[in-house]
Amino acid sequence: MSVTTAGDSRTEPVRSSSQLPRKDVLALWGGILFSLLFTGLIWLVGGRLDAIQLLPDTGMAWYYWKLPEPTFWSRATSWGFYLAHQFTFWWLIYYAQKNKTKYTTGLHRVNIWALAANAFFIFLHLIQTHLWYDGLAQDTSIFSSQGSVIVLLVWVLVMENNRRGLFFGKRAPFSQEVVRFARTYHGYFFAWATVYTFWYHPTVSTSGHLIGFFYMFLLLLQGSLFFTRIHVNRWWTLVQEFTVLIHGALVAVMQGNGIWPMFAFGFAGIFIITQMHGLGLSLRARFGILGIFIASVLWVYSQRGWAQLNEIIRIPAIDYIAVFVLAGIFWVGLAVARRLKPADRAISAG
Repeated sequence: MSVTTAGDSRTEPVRSSSQLPRKDVLALWGGILFSLLFTGLIWLVGGRLDAIQLLPDTGMAWYYWKLPEPTFWSRATSWGFYLAHQFTFWWLIYYAQKNKTKYTTGLHRVNIWALAANAFFIFLHLIQTHLWYDGLAQDTSIFSSQGSVIVLLVWVLVMENNRRGLFFGKRAPFSQEVVRFARTYHGYFFAWATVYTFWYHPTVSTSGHLIGFFYMFLLLLQGSLFFTRIHVNRWWTLVQEFTVLIHGALVAVMQGNGIWPMFAFGFAGIFIITQMHGLGLSLRARFGILGIFIASVLWVYSQRGWAQLNEIIRIPAIDYIAVFVLAGIFWVGLAVARRLKPADRAISAG
């Protein structure tokens, strides 16, 4: 989560072997280790929550893991701690932007604050769950949590249009103003999407929750490393985009609903169409990846049934339509802002 501009270089500096490891890289690996260990901690203590009686599952619009009868404290702590986390993260982003923080291979003081704040609130949420259980799911729709992450991923497609294009390396016809807006303000939305989704769920230890929490920890880690070179490292940012494929497919497998190929091939399709073209891969490598994708599709659907083949285009179709919708919203908003500016000046002058 950072301010980036079209001129930002994504090329890592050449370093001699005698130099010490970069602090931003050490922070990244330390954060990944923390994410793994804390996910393990959620699993280790999760059995304490099994005794809580929950209401029967009533379908896809129902979130199962919430108290049948919420209390004042279950609501006050989930919403109070969430808001404290949210405004802390937003303030850190604002502070970094206001002070015109520059990109570095080290760590700024604000990065250390962000890492510490996120670690604190992660621990706090675990404690809150074991004392009062409920998350924000008690009072909000399950689609709000899912939708926030979907918009985050779509926002990245808009933001990265200049660097890797949208369709097989070709750029979509987004104005530079739209892309610049997406880059400048993405941090605030990404901070909301990740923190809100994190507090939406209680820290229960089902397989799906554990995978989801690990993914959220990676996104929070990325957010904490704004204005560092690792924050814009193309391989690290790809890991976060690609992890949604792993998360979605594994959760579908665990739920036993039989739709895992929709997630696996859908998100893999987005990788083939867009994401791999920002990695500097050779043409041979890209054709090789495409060949593996096609062979996997043919193998799975020869057994699954060709009538189900439309599954692989559902997620890409939704995402690419959403990309143009989101870019259109930005364009309209910016146009309205331009029209209002002269009026604002006239009012202030009067």
